[in-house]
Amino acid sequence: MSYDTRFPKMRVARSCRNFEAIKRFYCDGLGFSLLGSFKGHNGFDGLIIGHPNAPYHLEFTKEQGITAPKAPDEEGLLVFYLPDKTEWQKRVDMIRNAGYEPVQSNNTYWDVDGITFEDPDGYRVVLQNRAWSN
Repeated sequence: MSYDTRFPKMRVARSCRNFEAIKRFYCDGLGFSLLGSFKGHNGFDGLIIGHPNAPYHLEFTKEQGITAPKAPDEEGLLVFYLPDKTEWQKRVDMIRNAGYEPVQSNNTYWDVDGITFEDPDGYRVVLQNRAWSN
């Protein structure tokens, strides 16, 4: 699958506390793939997680000798729009079967057609069962 090169691909990068816990949440729970990793790059180790053909991926880093803080609030969200009810339910079942339970969203808008989960660092992921529109 190719993407229009006039639009950039996106990487969301942030620090994390525990690579194994993050990998379990995003890969086992949400069905992402581990696309790459690195060690000792300018004092950082990292994981790159995503879907091989998607125009985005997530990078989680750990600065050597530093413990990353937890999420500053409950509005640190990643929202994934899954308009197909069957695919949405498959993702919800996958993350619940991995041992994660939904949390009440801080903004109840996200609870109308979605379910919110909290990752090991306190950041939240919304699985939204509707089409994305801008």
